Amino acid sequence: MTYQSVAVDIVIYHNHECGTSRNTLAMIRNAGIEPHVVEYLKTPPSRALLVELIDRAGITPRDLLREKGTPYAELGLGDTSLSDDALVDAMTAHPVLINRPLVVSPIGVKLCRPSEVVLDLLPEPQQGAFAKEDGEQVVDAAGQRVA
Repeated sequence: MTYQSVAVDIVIYHNHECGTSRNTLAMIRNAGIEPHVVEYLKTPPSRALLVELIDRAGITPRDLLREKGTPYAELGLGDTSLSDDALVDAMTAHPVLINRPLVVSPIGVKLCRPSEVVLDLLPEPQQGAFAKEDGEQVVDAAGQRVA
């Protein structure tokens, strides 16, 4: 099957080491969309942009905070008395604390965990079957989401 690229402005804050992020990126491309890929560990968002993304996604800074493989424990970020500002400051200082992938589309902004959440943000349908790296079928041959 040949895929056509659609001119849609989608941004993915991506970490190529993360399977969920790779699956999300692949589903965007399976819709014929070539997104702007921001490798946020190399080019982290500014504090202001991070606050905007959190707000637009309708989540809290704690919802975006990643624990696994980060300095979360060492920084004492499990302390529930920490303010949102303190959590944003920590993510700004240590971008590895930002959970991924965050996707921005004309439809909205979401933290795409699990990766198939991205399907709700895509203005174009899937152009063919899609299975995650682990083999889980997400989209069938007709481009329809598998329940």
